[in-house]
Amino acid sequence: MSGTGNHLDFYRHRRVLVTGGLGFIGSNLARVLVDLGAHVTIVDSLLEDCGGRRGNVAEIAANISLHIADVGQAGVMDDLVRGRDVIFNLAGQVSHIDSMRQPYRDLEVNCRNQLVLLEACRQHNPDVKVVFAGTRQVYGRSQTLPVDESHLVRPTDVNGINKVAGEYYHLVYNDAFKVRGCSLRLSNVYGPRQLVRHDRQGFIGWFIRLAVEGKTIQIYGDGSQMRDLVYVDDVADAFLRAGATDVCNGEVYNVGGTEPITHRDLTALLIEIAGSGRVEYVEWPPAKKAIDIGSFYVTSEKFAGATGWRPTVTLRDGLERTVAFYRRHLPDFLLDEIRSAV
Repeated sequence: MSGTGNHLDFYRHRRVLVTGGLGFIGSNLARVLVDLGAHVTIVDSLLEDCGGRRGNVAEIAANISLHIADVGQAGVMDDLVRGRDVIFNLAGQVSHIDSMRQPYRDLEVNCRNQLVLLEACRQHNPDVKVVFAGTRQVYGRSQTLPVDESHLVRPTDVNGINKVAGEYYHLVYNDAFKVRGCSLRLSNVYGPRQLVRHDRQGFIGWFIRLAVEGKTIQIYGDGSQMRDLVYVDDVADAFLRAGATDVCNGEVYNVGGTEPITHRDLTALLIEIAGSGRVEYVEWPPAKKAIDIGSFYVTSEKFAGATGWRPTVTLRDGLERTVAFYRRHLPDFLLDEIRSAV
């Protein structure tokens, strides 16, 4: 595989599979891959409330192969992994609240389905490289800030447990079966094509929607909790770098932002950029308070050292781009909401 210096050139004519490719990060990654000249195949189950939408890839539809299927279907995955050079594995259930309400579904999607994919690779394409979309949620509440990869893994919810299990499957298959793989533990990713129908997949997309609509953003507590945010284009570049080199094999990496900010300051900045919206401070709902992790932000120095990756989009610039996107396209995403309710 290539070194880290020419990771974009690496993808020209490569056969790439993106699982969960109709979702937020997957669709943005697929669009970049098409621009780079890769042969892109997407598989997505369009699982309800998980953010996958055909409209996310409408502009590249003629340049991709799309399969609506569940990653847990062994026969389908046996066929789809054959001949692939790289698999970006973004299929999953990411809602922490939903995982507490429906733990068995979360287990199925984030554990069993990962094994199906990895077994398909072991049996039918052991030379493929797999990059898994992990999450900072696996750490639970931070003991020290910023959080690095040596931090204790102690999830506070079912989703975090299942996501770290799915991650470890990839590491075991790398070490035991030589199916090359690594995991990127993503922080709070935001940007165009993010799910905004509800607030169960993170706060930032929901905050952006409310600001664009001129509605009230509710902040739990006093808003002093801190987060780091990373723009989706920077995350796509992180996946591309990890997929193009063997330096990352068998490792986990944080991928986060460089500007930790309180919820209070974030909403002030967002409302300033949007020119609309307002803030209200409210008590924590018990279900969310039970799994809240307090202030949390990561350092991505390990990944930067391995691949040269650095986020290039500032928080202000990223929010400006995202607000502008939803100013133009929010009705399309709300139409999805209406259809889902029918």
